Amino acid sequence: MSIKGQSQGGYDYLILIPTIVLLGIGLVAIYSASSFLAGHELGDSYFYLKRQASFGLLGLCLLVIAKNIPVSLYRIFAYPALIVSFILLVLLFFPGMGRSVRGACRWLSIAGFSLQPSELAKLSLAVYIAYSMSKKGTNMSSFSQGLLPHVIVAGAFMFLILLQPDLGTTVIIGCWLLIILFVGGLNLFYLLSMIFLSSLALSWLIWQADYRMNRWLAFIHPWEDPQGLSYQIIHSFLAFGSGGVLGVGLGNSKQKLGYLPDLHTDFILPIMGEELGLLGVIAIIMLFGVLIIRGIKIALDAPDLYSCYLGMGISTMIGLQVIINMGVVMGLLPTKGLTLPLLSYGGSSLIISLLSIGILLSISARRQV
Repeated sequence: MSIKGQSQGGYDYLILIPTIVLLGIGLVAIYSASSFLAGHELGDSYFYLKRQASFGLLGLCLLVIAKNIPVSLYRIFAYPALIVSFILLVLLFFPGMGRSVRGACRWLSIAGFSLQPSELAKLSLAVYIAYSMSKKGTNMSSFSQGLLPHVIVAGAFMFLILLQPDLGTTVIIGCWLLIILFVGGLNLFYLLSMIFLSSLALSWLIWQADYRMNRWLAFIHPWEDPQGLSYQIIHSFLAFGSGGVLGVGLGNSKQKLGYLPDLHTDFILPIMGEELGLLGVIAIIMLFGVLIIRGIKIALDAPDLYSCYLGMGISTMIGLQVIINMGVVMGLLPTKGLTLPLLSYGGSSLIISLLSIGILLSISARRQV
């Protein structure tokens, strides 16, 4: 029997089509945003495009493999994936292993390749916590079984990621944990207490680091220091504003000519806003909306608790990163240093995103009619 929204071949097209379209838009956006930079600095205007395309091909292969693995088998990977991810995060702090960029050691150098362990850690946590929550069942409402073990495990990962330092990913994991524990039925008092304590911890982390305070000040008063603290967000505003409704056309961005930093990674959406205009940005938001809402629907229709929690975990993890990245580049949130899934340049992010979507497709293929 065919499931609504799913092709006869078993691929949920409301997941697959937005994914492929966003991936294609991302490749076009990366070339458009990076060609000037790559041509001048690396002598090859196609450098970032070729690398991202190769990452995309690998990610799509993993998507197909993940889709064809029964969801029940992912339980087997819960502990091994968690342990491997934790070890990789620890290795970042060994001399000669971690690669530092702008004072942040987030990339692991192995045999000439760079890996961002925090990306794998997010998926590993989703797989593990879904397994752990499904085992606890009705005991999820208790402190000792519903809250404590999950906070300890996620907290250990968040601590290592924070040491890199990477507050953005730490915030995503923290928010995601609160959402998934709420879905699992955690006692409301414990949940509200965690939100309160997390808010205090986040405030302290911002206050005790000058560069984080500066980012906060740039967020609150973006126009007070347009050539200093607020330079990046001001040029993001200029990119969106220059695009108008219809955009200036692909390849015609002025902000990509050395003005907007991180334009092919964290700030790729403003370049798309400049070249494709408001309508292009709305189309991108709608594609992400379809992908995330469909993922949540798949989770709600899942035949068992594990599939439900895993699908919900993956969908909300992707959704949070999309919301925070877009919030940052639009000036609605302080700068975090997070990529936009499927669109931004970055091998680890793209490969893990496609692998995660493959797991969603696996859940969809076995969900209730």
